[in-house]
Amino acid sequence: MTHTTRSYLTLPLRVVLGGIFIYAGTLKIADPVAFAGNVAAYKLLPPFGNYLMAATLPWVELLCGLLLLLGLRLRAGATLILLMNLVFTLALTTAIVRGLDIDCGCFRQGGPKTTPWTALLRDLAFMAGALLLLRLEKRRDEPSAFSSASTGTNHPE
Repeated sequence: MTHTTRSYLTLPLRVVLGGIFIYAGTLKIADPVAFAGNVAAYKLLPPFGNYLMAATLPWVELLCGLLLLLGLRLRAGATLILLMNLVFTLALTTAIVRGLDIDCGCFRQGGPKTTPWTALLRDLAFMAGALLLLRLEKRRDEPSAFSSASTGTNHPE
């Protein structure tokens, strides 16, 4: 895949994924108490942990979204998004297995409820996007055989 093709794939993926996480983080920052209630509904953390998560996670989401949108530290931003969504997926899976009928708390605080299954599928899509972005960025960082031959550098395999 050429550098230009990767750029055409990377930019929209960065903008969409970054925008989603900026939006989600901003909504949670605006109403941390409601988000703490959503976190508590999972019944995974003690009360203090629910509030700590509600106070910190939205800022991490916002930061990761900004990194992707601005094209800064793309691998770090995409890796954090991948890890956060892995944790979200595990939490949602435990909620489904335990029969909890909860709102995921992903985007709306106090609005119409999102089912755990819908949130799970959405998180899997976000993970796929972050993985694709990481793969595209990894290939961008790897020297091609042509660039090695033209510069006279020798890269061990």
